[in-house]
Amino acid sequence: MEFRTALGKAIGLGSAHTGSGHWWMQRLTAIALIPLSLWMIWFLNRLVALDHTAMSTWVAHPWNSTFLLAYVCAACYHAQLGLKEVIVDYVHHTAARVCSLIVIWLGLLFLLLLAFASIVRIIANG
Repeated sequence: MEFRTALGKAIGLGSAHTGSGHWWMQRLTAIALIPLSLWMIWFLNRLVALDHTAMSTWVAHPWNSTFLLAYVCAACYHAQLGLKEVIVDYVHHTAARVCSLIVIWLGLLFLLLLAFASIVRIIANG
């Protein structure tokens, strides 16, 4: 015999009212990535035509480095949000879900820090 109310049984099983923030951030990063991706395609096309010194000088320009950093940040955050949603929806074992979320978070954080360090190094040398 269990002496719990219906509310006590339902706590932790329903909506936590946090999904709308996740949904909005996913949409905002997707919208931000549209012009940033177009800029990135233009950037990569320009990359092929320039030598190392010219490219370093071009990346060291404040607007270009800002757009490059914005692209990296938006892409990593958007990827983290999307992969988190896939893992939460499809990985049912709790330990595997937690480990997967930690690995995804740490992997994207590492990529973000590596990109930042690389861009800062180009700016400092350029």
